Amino acid sequence: MSTSQTPEFIPADYVLAVDHVGVAVPDLDAAVTWYSANLGMVETHREVNEDQGVHEAMMSLPGAGDDSSALQLLAPASDASTIAKFIDRNGPGLQQLAYRVTDIEAVATFLRSRGLRLLFDAPRPGTAGCRINFIHPKDAGGVLIELVEPAPNPTH
Repeated sequence: MSTSQTPEFIPADYVLAVDHVGVAVPDLDAAVTWYSANLGMVETHREVNEDQGVHEAMMSLPGAGDDSSALQLLAPASDASTIAKFIDRNGPGLQQLAYRVTDIEAVATFLRSRGLRLLFDAPRPGTAGCRINFIHPKDAGGVLIELVEPAPNPTH
């Protein structure tokens, strides 16, 4: 390859790990208590995401480190939120699988070039200052896949 050519995108250069698994729950405090009492997980971050209409808590295993995968518990902030609609349609349970990426724009460009639809035209703010987008579940075998570019100093 000559230096004037753009290198081919290699997903493994940008997709680092499973960041978290999102679980829709009707009661955030009850879910945090359940995962703590039964699996020994600890709450590492909590916030309200007004744009997405959710109360969320990040859960991790003690001593797992900042780069480990987490569990994101998502409770509806209102009856109109997408999480409320998910729970009404499917009941509580797995809602999304999130991958940690180094460059969300590069990944989005690559995926769109392959004909995949993303839910947002541009990344949006996510948990703890990260940037997120989602691959449409109809283009990902029925799975809602979240792309997460962590903030420079993540808190989960």
